[in-house]
Amino acid sequence: MRVRLLDKYIFKEVFFTFLFGVCAFSAVFIGSGTLYRIARFITEYGAPITSIIKIFVYSLPGIVMYTFPMSMLLAALLTFGRLSASSEITAMRSCGISFQRIASPVLLLGLAVSIFSIAFNEYVVPWANNAYQNVVYYEIEGNTNIQSTDHIILKEIDNGEIQRLMYARRYDAETQTLQNVTLQLFEKGEVTYVENAEYAKWQGSQWTMYQGIIYEIADGNADHTMRFASQTLPVKASPRQIVREQKKPEELTMKEIRQQIGIMRSQFVDTRKMETELYQRVTIPMASLIFALIGVPLGLQPNRSSSSKGFGISLIIIFIYYVLMTMSGAIAQSGALNPAYAVWIPNLVGLIIGGYLMRNAAR
Repeated sequence: MRVRLLDKYIFKEVFFTFLFGVCAFSAVFIGSGTLYRIARFITEYGAPITSIIKIFVYSLPGIVMYTFPMSMLLAALLTFGRLSASSEITAMRSCGISFQRIASPVLLLGLAVSIFSIAFNEYVVPWANNAYQNVVYYEIEGNTNIQSTDHIILKEIDNGEIQRLMYARRYDAETQTLQNVTLQLFEKGEVTYVENAEYAKWQGSQWTMYQGIIYEIADGNADHTMRFASQTLPVKASPRQIVREQKKPEELTMKEIRQQIGIMRSQFVDTRKMETELYQRVTIPMASLIFALIGVPLGLQPNRSSSSKGFGISLIIIFIYYVLMTMSGAIAQSGALNPAYAVWIPNLVGLIIGGYLMRNAAR
């Protein structure tokens, strides 16, 4: 019973410090990034107050998600620094409670935050980011010029099954053309018809493909082929609509990213950047557990009771972690190491360091 009360006490202390960290770090990100973008939207586009409120609200989930690992580290440092400075840790250990048992509520909270972050990053953040971009595109930027975009993907889905898929390597805004176009028709999830064209041009009300070839697919094989000089592309969306429908990686769920990777691979396009984004959807949230593992033993070091020192140590560790994360992302995208393994480098380094510190603290 006493141990359970102790768990609740430590958990409560860490949890409320964690919430403080989320608010503090979120305020830093809002002040350094979001408010600057809002000011630019007001001065350059004359954005209305309703749109400003929307983009502020929609930007919060993406900001909060990145503060979870930072806040977990700060909470572990400050809480155990205070418990150590007031000799509460010494009193607990004198009662025969092991250090691992004392640290377990923090590690469990770190694990819970990591799992929650993965779900939050899958179901809330992409939706909020997409809503943010829609407000910026439709309500603020308005009729600004369309920009050229790589990897155009349009899908037509009916009753959960894909009916039509169009992929273009690039949209050229200057010539209003889609380059290297592939159109696929599906029946019961299987490709039955394929059209490839060198390019498709917007004619004011429709897309026309040029210099292409048609394949009729049966049992996975091309039964009939036919070349054509020009043919209408059965896509009604205008260039502006097509460009806006192309979501950025941060607007996609992990399921959508996997689908996009599959489409790009079928067109022999390098997918390492998308794969890196996909695997980081798990590794970055898992940093909350890693930071809890590091923060607990560091909080026990002498002269760690000061909140300012704890905040400073947190910033140093966070900086080192994100340097490693950037380096591992570059390694993954370069092809030097499989992205599925490369993105775990920061967490593996943190796990080794945290395990070493926990072992020393337990002695």
